[in-house]
Amino acid sequence: MRSPTSGRRPTTAVAVAAVAVLLSSCGAQVTGSREQTDTAVVDRCGERIEYRVPRRAVAYEGGSADKLFSLGLTEHVHGYVMPPANPPVTESPWAAEYAKVEFLSDDLLNRELVVDAKSDFVVAGWNSGFSDQRGITPEILDGLGVQSFMHTESCFNYPNFPERKTPFEALYTDLERLGKIFRVEDRAAEVVDGLRARVQAVKERAPRGEPLRVFLYDSGTDQPFTAGSQVPPNDIIAFAGGRNIFADLDARWSKVGWEAVVEREPEVVVILDYGDRPAQEKIDFLKSSPTTATLPAVVNDRFYVLDYNEGISGPRNVDGLEGFAEYLRGLPR
Repeated sequence: MRSPTSGRRPTTAVAVAAVAVLLSSCGAQVTGSREQTDTAVVDRCGERIEYRVPRRAVAYEGGSADKLFSLGLTEHVHGYVMPPANPPVTESPWAAEYAKVEFLSDDLLNRELVVDAKSDFVVAGWNSGFSDQRGITPEILDGLGVQSFMHTESCFNYPNFPERKTPFEALYTDLERLGKIFRVEDRAAEVVDGLRARVQAVKERAPRGEPLRVFLYDSGTDQPFTAGSQVPPNDIIAFAGGRNIFADLDARWSKVGWEAVVEREPEVVVILDYGDRPAQEKIDFLKSSPTTATLPAVVNDRFYVLDYNEGISGPRNVDGLEGFAEYLRGLPR
């Protein structure tokens, strides 16, 4: 087990009591039976890691920051990195929390940024923030004494320590693990229970009968970029009562051929909306391209716009599910 800490843990009741007395005399607050300076062992993908309570967390993209803010951890967040493609943070349910921390960069996550921020904890996804090619990986950060946490949704092909969970279960897992790292397990349980209840309510109202065939269009004209089975839109589509036409693609986000899209005859198109290209431009392309203009979804003008932060791993996945489910329920069968 790799550990970014080297401190020894108290092993006797006397040692624990002595530490508690010392902390109390300094004005520190001890909550529960475990001191805030203690470590917690939590999985980072398939790897067991010892974590100290972070004090200067850096979050990459909205999903990472939203997870921390939803757990009430704003005081532990130093700042966030938000590439331009992300919708404005002012549109977030946690806009007030974003305003309390630093905006660090609109560039991709990099090692220099983390070091300059004196961060002790980084939250991002594998190949979505962390990257071998760009020289910022959990292993490299471990060597620098900086703790890190990866979205479980991105772990299914993480080298040496893969972990596979369905996208929404991965979201719940992240919240529970972050709760343990930051010693807010009760808060995490409440948040997860609330999200699960909302998801269950959607499932119970899903249309009966044959699911509508749904194509998620992220981007691309020569080849479309779409959602495979390992990202949240796959669960959003399924739980709402549809069927992702590329649910058989064992991948996260991937390029496919337009021929495959045409063959699968989508009845609904979900447009993933983010900053570099407006959703309407993507819809106009699908309507004007001879290849896609005759698709059932295009002919019937069945387009649903999914916000970027509802499509990447984060609490807003459930907002996206509720919105798309309402749209599907309103379609004629």
